[in-house]
Amino acid sequence: MLLVTGGAGFIGGTFVRRWLARHAEPVVILDAMTYAADRAVVADLQGATLVTGDVRDAALVASLLATHRPRAVVHFAAESHVDRSIAGPAAFVETNIVGTFRLLEAVRAHLDTLAPVERGRFRFLSVSTDEVYGDWADRGSDAPEAGAVEGDAYAPSSPYAASKAAADHLVRAWARTYGVPAIVTACSNNYGPRQYPEKLIPVVIRAALAGRPLPIYGDGRQVRDWLHVDDHCDALVHVLEVGRVGATYHIGGGRSLTNVDLVRRICADLDALRPRPDGASYAAQLAFVPDRPGHDRRYALDASRLTRELGWHPVVDFDEGLRATVAWYLARA
Repeated sequence: MLLVTGGAGFIGGTFVRRWLARHAEPVVILDAMTYAADRAVVADLQGATLVTGDVRDAALVASLLATHRPRAVVHFAAESHVDRSIAGPAAFVETNIVGTFRLLEAVRAHLDTLAPVERGRFRFLSVSTDEVYGDWADRGSDAPEAGAVEGDAYAPSSPYAASKAAADHLVRAWARTYGVPAIVTACSNNYGPRQYPEKLIPVVIRAALAGRPLPIYGDGRQVRDWLHVDDHCDALVHVLEVGRVGATYHIGGGRSLTNVDLVRRICADLDALRPRPDGASYAAQLAFVPDRPGHDRRYALDASRLTRELGWHPVVDFDEGLRATVAWYLARA
């Protein structure tokens, strides 16, 4: 079985669903059930057990490891919203850094109880973000257009990104020093159904339907690569199945857009699926607002290693995936 931290969230819950669709192995989910978690994400899943608790609770984590003896831990649990990290960084330090440290320590102790064969097949998969590399636009004209490759220097800008960078460093240190069989992944911006409504795509959809301005930071020319959550989670399943211990893998969608272009695409889908009563485009509601502090202009990942070494590539067409995402939110508006 697997132990999945943060498995009642947007990405973690999708991973659990995708995993159980392919494997008979049960999953125990450890989730603190904070504001962004949703029991409904996993409530109907056969083979999934939800335990409410915090990754910082060393005794609880140790008990789950001893009781269920998972063959892998998949670590999603994190505070992840940049704006929240700017307003209140302490929670990000606690969950993303201290939580990862305590989880690693529990796993390290658990490994000492395993027979050599069990230890040899155990995996610790830690899910990170492209934001740890910071603003790719700051790297200058010498930076590869494709983006950061595995092993490039970290340069986080926000408290969120810094806390995830610290967590990555802890995972790699515990792998090298203590032999924790770890794999780290970094992904680009996820989109899809069930995302918590503070993220950009659901924010835009909800504001559009309510007739409110569609807020875009600064000039809207910040560039992000968009990855469907199903593609991301299928990549994680693949990495867990055949990934190399000690490796880092980048997972990207291969579709970079400026924020303003993304919002215009959402508006076009809304125009087609639920037109405004006055016949105008939802794009008329675009509103540029003051930029947030430290806002990175561009994130970029070179995800070619995952294709080259493991044969994985995204399959969800972005235009189709975005329209299906908009339709999902419309059906629940």
